[in-house]
Amino acid sequence: MTDDRRQVRTGLPQDPLRRSLKLAALPLGHVGRSAFGLARRLAGGAEEAVRTQVQERTARQLFQVVGELKGGTQKLAQVLSVMEAAVPEHLAAPYRSALTELQEAGPPLPAAVVHRVLRGELGPGWRALVREFDDRPVACASIGQVHRARWRDGTEVAVKVQHPGAERALNADLGQLRRLGRLFAPFADGLPVEELVHEVRDRMVEELDYGREAGTQRAFAASFAGDEDFLVPPVVHGTGRVLVTGWLEGTPVSAVIADGTREQRDRLGLLLVRFLFAGPQRCGLLHSDPHPGNFRLLPDGRLGVLDFGAVTRLPDGLPGWIGGVTRACADGDPDGMAEVLRRYGLLRPGVAHRDFGWLYRAMAPMAAPLAEEEFAFDRPWMREVMRTATLTKESAAVRSHVRMPPEQALVQRVWLGTLAVLCQLGARVPIRAEALKGLPGFDARTGISSVTGSHSRDSR
Repeated sequence: MTDDRRQVRTGLPQDPLRRSLKLAALPLGHVGRSAFGLARRLAGGAEEAVRTQVQERTARQLFQVVGELKGGTQKLAQVLSVMEAAVPEHLAAPYRSALTELQEAGPPLPAAVVHRVLRGELGPGWRALVREFDDRPVACASIGQVHRARWRDGTEVAVKVQHPGAERALNADLGQLRRLGRLFAPFADGLPVEELVHEVRDRMVEELDYGREAGTQRAFAASFAGDEDFLVPPVVHGTGRVLVTGWLEGTPVSAVIADGTREQRDRLGLLLVRFLFAGPQRCGLLHSDPHPGNFRLLPDGRLGVLDFGAVTRLPDGLPGWIGGVTRACADGDPDGMAEVLRRYGLLRPGVAHRDFGWLYRAMAPMAAPLAEEEFAFDRPWMREVMRTATLTKESAAVRSHVRMPPEQALVQRVWLGTLAVLCQLGARVPIRAEALKGLPGFDARTGISSVTGSHSRDSR
């Protein structure tokens, strides 16, 4: 059987060697285009125009290959597409469009393959359950694709179908993810790609289980039922590889990022922050995949939330130390920050610093929005946050002296991902007021130390 026929039968290229060869085409293709660009420059082409052309061609190839492979490859690209707000503009611009498309789009599977999955999961009479089914997917992501349909009782639904071979493709990619990080290095430019690779690996193993996702979505839907700010679609039916939920009509966040009004940007920013705080407090769960494809701005102004495959279980809500440390930092109190960390057992034994200014300097950019009544998020601020968090001696000191449990480290990465989306939106958010209402520990003032300097945007 040829590779092409096998792909139609199984849905995804699953053979590890074949996937590796596809990935190898990315750097080889870039080398070829760079050589082409050099030749053009030697022939008198404008250097900037040639460089842009090379980058745009590389982006198109990245979208084509990653979209075909899906699996861990596309998930890593989706994570990086959120964090592009932290990347210098001259690097991010050529790739932004291609990576943003991967948030909700990719080459779809043939309808015959999708029908085969539905028949296997819902039974040979699946057409009696799904009265109408649009073979054209409305979204095609790393593990599955979503189709608009009508359930047997007339309810309009979204049917998420897992790509055949997704688990095997993921297993093939797990050994390649570190290499994938290197492939995306020109785009990442200093982002903690290795940490993101580990997060992608763990997250995708969970996302393969649609039955688990159905249970999580039911918990969110029950907790937010009737809410004036949020809508979580109900689960209509679920199996291990097919998930049927209520249809959600709204404007994708990616569309608002591209050309939304100021009112839409600010409204979305406010609701994203409010939802980040609300989930753990209401149902002990944190939605852990904050990329724009998972949210919609509904016509009535509410935030529609999708995709509950990646969640962090926080039965006691958000850890109190996050609010306490953030409040102390926003108040300019490094000693208060250290005291909160000691109280929660997160400051490693033997740390004998008398001056905890390093701790303050490492977190001050991230806490800056919480020191102001309203904060205007933008990409330059996000780049400074990431630089301070990953490339400074203060960030190295934090990694050496602060013990971070894995689940709490994930909370921080979700927080960073949400901030990145706010920067893509350019939203203006009264985030301090939201933290006072929804972030445990933030409402307890820790005191002001002698740290000098204004927290205004002009002082950064």
